[in-house]
Amino acid sequence: MLRAWFRGPRLLNWLYGFVPPEHGVVLLRHRRVYIVPTRAGWYCAATVALLLVGSINYALPLGYVLTFTLVGLGLVGMVQTARNLALVSVSVGRADAVFAGESAQFRLFLDNRAPFERPAVLVRHVASGVQSVVHVTARSVTEVTLGVPAPRRGQLALGRIMLETRFPLGWFRAWSYVEPDATCLVYPRPVPTPLPAVTEHATAGAARAQVPGREDFSGLRTYQRSDSPRHVAWKTFARSDNLLTKQFSGDAAVELSLEWDHLPAGLDVESRLSRLAGWVLAAHLAGSRFALRIPGQELAMARGDAHRSDCLRALALFSAQ
Repeated sequence: MLRAWFRGPRLLNWLYGFVPPEHGVVLLRHRRVYIVPTRAGWYCAATVALLLVGSINYALPLGYVLTFTLVGLGLVGMVQTARNLALVSVSVGRADAVFAGESAQFRLFLDNRAPFERPAVLVRHVASGVQSVVHVTARSVTEVTLGVPAPRRGQLALGRIMLETRFPLGWFRAWSYVEPDATCLVYPRPVPTPLPAVTEHATAGAARAQVPGREDFSGLRTYQRSDSPRHVAWKTFARSDNLLTKQFSGDAAVELSLEWDHLPAGLDVESRLSRLAGWVLAAHLAGSRFALRIPGQELAMARGDAHRSDCLRALALFSAQ
């Protein structure tokens, strides 16, 4: 059991100083910033050691000057490298839903309340390797967008993010990890599938027809005694003394019922969800009213962007259990 604890994430979480996921604004305190020499830093350390040995053996005053100048420069560079990352606040914004196979655009905000700039800060998504380098100005908030791959439907967690810097000398590498509580909804990958044919009872399919209604203005006609006074074109009557009536056209669409059971029996769960997602997009594009029926959930007949989003969300979060 002790061996499992050392191999598990608990030890790493203890070393990194946090337990994921982290809620709200994350402040990178000094104890969360780690620093080690880079390859160039080790080369400089070896050079300083050789200069020190040579200066001692040959009693070279200028050698001592150069040696301790490099040592002082290295110490200052180490402090500045850690300072470039410490006390930065990290928060996340809202990630818009995407379809499976696309990239979820997670937005991170780096808040620098210090009176100095923080150049060359690398922000990297640990799992996918997606990264971006930003320059955080003094007393400002800098936005970073990471396009994280979303291969499967469902809730995609952002995961662990590494912030790294090697400014100013490149002799040291300072880094810190954060794992904000951020997710992105991933819809099923839509399969472009034609809507089913219109049935006799209009339980599936789509059709559009122009019928008299009260939605869109389509023209003027001669006034009839049965016309409502609200539809009379009074402005036209004032200019020409011709009493005309406004005509309107309504967009009537066959009501669709997009059902799980209407799909071929040989399809697996993900294929069914992909086809249903394709139907939802096609019905929304056609401007039709449609309902969605899947095992365990039914969305009533409606239309519009909100209904489209609700249907795709239900498909994204569907569980076959």
